[in-house]
Amino acid sequence: MFTGIVSAVGQISQVQHLDQQDADAGLRLRIEAPDFDLSRCKLGDSIAIQGACMTVVELHDQAFTIDISRESLNRTVGLDQASPVNLEAAMRLGDTLDGHMVLGHVDGVGTVSAFEPVGESFELRILAPLELAKYLAYKGSVTVNGVSLTVNQVVDQPLGCEISINLIPHTVQVTTLKYLKAGSFVNLEVDAIARYVERMLSLQK
Repeated sequence: MFTGIVSAVGQISQVQHLDQQDADAGLRLRIEAPDFDLSRCKLGDSIAIQGACMTVVELHDQAFTIDISRESLNRTVGLDQASPVNLEAAMRLGDTLDGHMVLGHVDGVGTVSAFEPVGESFELRILAPLELAKYLAYKGSVTVNGVSLTVNQVVDQPLGCEISINLIPHTVQVTTLKYLKAGSFVNLEVDAIARYVERMLSLQK
């Protein structure tokens, strides 16, 4: 369980195939994390990387290693090459829930349609796929690349919906969202509560 409040930005520094003979095999990633508190971490712990929950398999000095399956690679973006990544340690009992309840299970990939300054803030617009559109609501929560954000507008479209999000400068500065531009792909996780509501309503007769 996570909160969507990014602890630090790390850097994928090494990408290795888990099986050199199998093109469909997963990857082993080394992530440099000098600003991330690894003193709290041990082997087997969960860390959200760009919004995807991954397991620590090796700990190094100011770095850690994870293995990521081909299934996870097929359902996410930004985890298959050297690049900056948002990091968040798993929530502990007693931690404050400053964002919202985030599972670290990426539900789909969205496409940035616009990212531009508006007054003192920034507007981020994302095209979400059709299968996620029903879970996105005005003033509801959404996780973008591991960052807990509030939806300010939803515009339904034939192939999904476009959501608009307001970002304060601090959020842009301390996350990888600063690198987004029109056409960028992002990991999306919808609010888990919306999924439970849908399930309950679908069982009502």
